[in-house]
Amino acid sequence: QVQLQESGPGLVKPSQTLSLTCTVSGGSITTNYCHWSWIRQPPGKGLEWIGYIVYSGSTSYSPSLKSRTSISRDTSKNQFTLQLSSVTPEDTAVYSCARACGSSWSDWSSWKYDYWGQGTQVTVSS
Repeated sequence: QVQLQESGPGLVKPSQTLSLTCTVSGGSITTNYCHWSWIRQPPGKGLEWIGYIVYSGSTSYSPSLKSRTSISRDTSKNQFTLQLSSVTPEDTAVYSCARACGSSWSDWSSWKYDYWGQGTQVTVSS
């Protein structure tokens, strides 16, 4: 059973950088044909995909957040991290990490999120 656990500060001040870590157990973040994502859900709103990192360390980000987002990994700890800079109160959300795997990189329809962390509340406030 793959398990993901988010950790990091629950309160961040405006203009500072939000930093979260996802610790993975039961599966390797270097596994091929999987990507490891960060997703958030602001209060009263739907899920918003932030970005992902794949086995090689390559990343992809939401166009709306790309300029402020950095996802990295530490393979020795089986962890991947999110850094979101220049935060504002509208960045307040429950942040979750999740895994998605598929049969191949090109078969888009085969990809599905199968494991999620419990989510962690991050509030941006002075």
